[in-house]
Amino acid sequence: MSILVLGLVLFLGAHSVRIVAPGIRSGIIERGGMGAWMIPYAAVSVIGLVLIVIGYGVAREAPVIVTEPPAGLRHLALALMLPVFPLLLAAYLPGRIRARLRHPMLIATVIWGVAHLLANGTLADILLFGGFALWALIDIFSISGRSETPARTVKVSHWRNDLVAVVAGLAIYAAFVARLHDWLVGVSPI
Repeated sequence: MSILVLGLVLFLGAHSVRIVAPGIRSGIIERGGMGAWMIPYAAVSVIGLVLIVIGYGVAREAPVIVTEPPAGLRHLALALMLPVFPLLLAAYLPGRIRARLRHPMLIATVIWGVAHLLANGTLADILLFGGFALWALIDIFSISGRSETPARTVKVSHWRNDLVAVVAGLAIYAAFVARLHDWLVGVSPI
């Protein structure tokens, strides 16, 4: 479990610098350029992600059961996951979805975390999915409350980007439900 926790601390910690100390990132970039920030940020994030994957795998070998969610919650989790991939794609495809929601990737992360918390009940699940959902919620509020940076304007592109995000996102969702989740994680979502 300690590997998972260390991975979460590294990954979410690196992604939380702007939340807890907004001036650090901009100061490093001003002094050394974007690479002075991005190289260590990316390195810590990748190391954290690798530790999360390893730690979660190790924790699943000897799970600490906290709760036994009813089977019906798995169905609710599947339904909640429907918008996650379209939202993730919308974060990178300028369109009405991105302009309207402002932070579709963070919203997708909250939904992903909550859906997985509903369907899983081990301590590792609570740490992983709860940690990501809580971090994303805090980040949404942090971004909304920042006064030092003007609100980013998103150029609304043609509706085709929204269509691509929704259609491709639902296709990715279908692939995960059909086989990918089982292949990648070792657990079928159905």
